[in-house]
Amino acid sequence: MLTQAMDRSRVKGFLHTEGRRVLNGGGEEVILNGWGFGNWLLCEGYMWMCGEGKRFERPRRIEEVVRELTGSEFAGRFWKEFRENYITREDVRHLAELGYNSVRIPFTSRVLLEEEPGLRWREEGFQLLDRCIDWCEEFGIYVFLDMHGAPGGQTGANIDDSIDDVPRLFLDADSWNKALEIWEKLAMRYADRWIVGGYDLLNEPIRPASGNLANYDGLVPRLIQFYEEAIDRIRRHDKRHMLSIEGHHWSTDPAIFCKKFDDNMVIHFHRYGCLPDVSCYRVFLETSQRLDQPLWLGETGENSMEWFTAMYPLAASLGFGYNLWTWKRMESDCSPLSVKRPEGWGEIIDYTVGGPRPSYQRAQQIFTEYLQNIRFEDCRQNRYVTDAVRRRPGFAILGVDFDQFPGKGISFSGLRQEDNWMQYRMGTGMGILRGREKGKKRGFDSGWDSNTLELRTGEFAVYTAAELQAGDQVSLELVCREEAELSLTQDGSPLGTLSVQPGETLQKTAPLFLNEAEKGAVKVLVQKGRVELDRLTFLREMC
Repeated sequence: MLTQAMDRSRVKGFLHTEGRRVLNGGGEEVILNGWGFGNWLLCEGYMWMCGEGKRFERPRRIEEVVRELTGSEFAGRFWKEFRENYITREDVRHLAELGYNSVRIPFTSRVLLEEEPGLRWREEGFQLLDRCIDWCEEFGIYVFLDMHGAPGGQTGANIDDSIDDVPRLFLDADSWNKALEIWEKLAMRYADRWIVGGYDLLNEPIRPASGNLANYDGLVPRLIQFYEEAIDRIRRHDKRHMLSIEGHHWSTDPAIFCKKFDDNMVIHFHRYGCLPDVSCYRVFLETSQRLDQPLWLGETGENSMEWFTAMYPLAASLGFGYNLWTWKRMESDCSPLSVKRPEGWGEIIDYTVGGPRPSYQRAQQIFTEYLQNIRFEDCRQNRYVTDAVRRRPGFAILGVDFDQFPGKGISFSGLRQEDNWMQYRMGTGMGILRGREKGKKRGFDSGWDSNTLELRTGEFAVYTAAELQAGDQVSLELVCREEAELSLTQDGSPLGTLSVQPGETLQKTAPLFLNEAEKGAVKVLVQKGRVELDRLTFLREMC
């Protein structure tokens, strides 16, 4: 839910840390919430619906395919127009309109520095950053600069734009030195720009070994050394900007945080495909407490709306912000903007996996349509995504995702002693049962949505929603095991009573009207009987 600390009115002055909190220039707490501008300055093949094709899954390979299919002259024009139009002033305006206060901008080093001997800077890349930063200042959005693809690659996978899935940043002196030079140049260029919230020094360094990918965990000491040297370079010119430091293994392992790297930094971590529960945050919360430094869930998302609804309000209630991935991509149902797939796009993808080659003219036609489709005005707006993130009517929440705070007796009343099958919401005493198998729908599904909440006579659960308006409604989906009577209240005020008859199938109750409130806690109490509560849906009638 939106709290005062998450409001865009607090976007003012340099961000800095104090203990486990992030503060603005006026000393007010800021909880970061926003999106990543993925695919703009570092393309990822899955956002182009590349399927399993390895020839189209990272920037340098996407660029090569575009050149092969369209010719060098067209390709040069294509990439210029792509950079100009993928993220525009309208995208930033819309981000602000939706209420977010921050954006993370991933970039590959090749946008700023030629992959050639010596230092051959690409001013046009810095100008793209400048322009976006200016828009963010205009609309009140903190910017985080994210080195997503360091020289040589820091991860050893497609996401870092590496040549051969080897994290050569830590092995090649030239790559190492160029990465340091980039951070020094960025620090010099933006030292006085307060709208730049901070510097994210490396994205997801040193992935874990898997399949045919080698084990590079022995490079973790080099990762620590890189952070130390990069911070030294930055602090020579810029002592005010907050730093963002990530652990290894997709930014999920906090082992490097054996010390404070800097007094003004956040411990940055990523979470995908996990149980949307305090348990997925625990190791980072412990690290934050030990070092007395704030957390930032700097990348997360690519999941169902119910997962969003459980995951992000919980993060905010624990006092740290989040940045979702990603703002825009082709045929997306979990991004604020979706790019329409161009007619004939399958011909491009088929070519990358050994299919027939389209003619130059045909390929140019397809890529020209893609350039049109990426424009803000031609994208589909998925406003339900923000409704889910913010818990504004237009969202659904699973019964098992009741408020964890303030805790027993206030937000839930379970008296169970037994563990549940998935060990979800442990310690709450609530009856969490294995419900209907729903099947894996996404790559990051955790299976948590197969859970259902059993409520018996006298038990209750509370669900908080935000920005409630007159006319908003709530309905329940449940299986009734024993004839039941349920009462619903909002912040102590009665909403109504529901009588439910036993049955083996899921049934939906009649909607009840909600009261207008900036934040409202809806309590579901079983007066008698036994039900398995699958979900609540908060509805808003659209005029």
